[in-house]
Amino acid sequence: MTGNDISPLQRLINATRNSLNGLARAWRSEAALRYEIYVLSLAIPAALVIGGNAIERALMIGSALLVVVVELLNTAIEAVVDRIGPDRHELSGLAKDLGSAGVFCSIVLAAAVWCILLLG
Repeated sequence: MTGNDISPLQRLINATRNSLNGLARAWRSEAALRYEIYVLSLAIPAALVIGGNAIERALMIGSALLVVVVELLNTAIEAVVDRIGPDRHELSGLAKDLGSAGVFCSIVLAAAVWCILLLG
């Protein structure tokens, strides 16, 4: 069976399996991701309790979840750069720095959303 011969349901099953494998591997290898998921596991119930309405709760949860999403993308960038080779190269460093900057910006965004909503 080729890739084009599988059913939509099988594609969904395969994609879900690959996603869960990726999450598990990132969990094992990335301490930063584990910390961010710990924060997310506290942020979700907190947002549900202290968010004033559905939009506020969605913004609070979404901004915290975005940090995890960007961390996963950053981890993927780092894996690809490391796969290319161990030699130091200006573009490799730039790619890793930009991925890290993306994580930083997502954390700033989450903090800003929470501060704005909590402090009015």
